[in-house]
Amino acid sequence: MIRKRSLVRRTVAVAASGVAALVLAACGGDDGSSAAGHGGHDSVSASAAASASVSQGRHNAADVAFAKGMIPHHRQAVEMADLAPERAESPEVKKLAEDIKKAQDPEIETLSGWLTSWGEEVPAEGGMDHSVHGGMEGMMSAEEITGLENASGEAFDTAFMEMMIKHHEGAVEMARTEQADGAHAPAKAMADDIVTSQSAEIQQMNKLLGND
Repeated sequence: MIRKRSLVRRTVAVAASGVAALVLAACGGDDGSSAAGHGGHDSVSASAAASASVSQGRHNAADVAFAKGMIPHHRQAVEMADLAPERAESPEVKKLAEDIKKAQDPEIETLSGWLTSWGEEVPAEGGMDHSVHGGMEGMMSAEEITGLENASGEAFDTAFMEMMIKHHEGAVEMARTEQADGAHAPAKAMADDIVTSQSAEIQQMNKLLGND
């Protein structure tokens, strides 16, 4: 009986030692192999998240060119639209100018934000004519802008729409280049919107001018 109790005690002691050893091994693993395992998992997760982030924010030279070109282009369209409330005669032209300003002001802010996040310089305001921007698609010359500023009534309406058609056609061309060559998904989406909305406005202005 005594021998049996002794054997049981010895068995319990061995079992306890084994459990203790396992616990110590597990603790040791937390500082070593186990930590490496968890760390490896975290590292993989972080790497995957970073990869996804890079993919979503990926951009190329075409995206930069699109943003740098479209900002001054939009600024000039807004400058032209700002002339309409006091100079335009047609309610349709006034409404068109208002719509252009509402659409393009926020896009200027978005484009500027992209350039800043990419470490690129945002084009300075002012000097929005061919001489400064190298004949950028659809940009009006300083003389053309002055002529528009000096017009009023029906003459303004006609000049505004003729110039804005040319201006929109330039923007659509720039947007199509971004659609084809860009990599930044939000920029390509904006290019899609520009092609759709400005093509529709070109049709509207041609109709108002009697060109259809």
